[in-house]
Amino acid sequence: MRENHLTDGLAAVLWDMDGTLVDSEKLWDVALYECAEWLGGSLTTEQRLTLVGSNMDNTATYLLTVTGLEPTAAAVADTGAWIRDRTANLFADELPWRPGAREALAAVRQAGVPSALVTSTERSLTELGLNTIGRDFFDVTVCGDEVDGRNKPHPEPYLRAARLLGADPARCVAVEDSPLGTASAAAAGCVVLVVPNDVAVEPGPRRVFRTSLTGVDAETLAAIHAGV
Repeated sequence: MRENHLTDGLAAVLWDMDGTLVDSEKLWDVALYECAEWLGGSLTTEQRLTLVGSNMDNTATYLLTVTGLEPTAAAVADTGAWIRDRTANLFADELPWRPGAREALAAVRQAGVPSALVTSTERSLTELGLNTIGRDFFDVTVCGDEVDGRNKPHPEPYLRAARLLGADPARCVAVEDSPLGTASAAAAGCVVLVVPNDVAVEPGPRRVFRTSLTGVDAETLAAIHAGV
């Protein structure tokens, strides 16, 4: 039973991974720019930014399209495999934390508030990421290849995490950095703490903004939830 009654209105915290907890978007940059070159083309900075928060199939399809290739099912699979292998190599080393993220995770765990990791990254790469982040922070994890193709910005990733936790999404706070992830969490009915990283996120209903996770704990998140 949770001892901190100041957090009783908060059922769970649902955390995005890339760009929110760890600064792994910089590693995705390497893989995606190199993949575009492997496909015989190039990727602009503006094009890359549209892919923040996207899942593998959508990313592969986009890269094929912008490099002038036909995004057939086979080509999407091959491109996804190339990205997956390159990113796995990059994820094998320790990932850099976003400011305050590790401390925020630990504070929420210490308070006894359930947590889920909700990421568009596939399970195999997420497991590599968890080598840095730590599996013990999360009661459940939902990955991009586990939502039957209904990836962010569809609400299903966050709805699934809430179902697995037995929590009402309306009593959850999601922590996100991207427009796609924020849209997904808001559509699921969560309050969203938005900490933008590489891409600006537009204001909207059920969205609260901070510049970092420094100083965020369970009581902070409960207050954010109560104030929306």
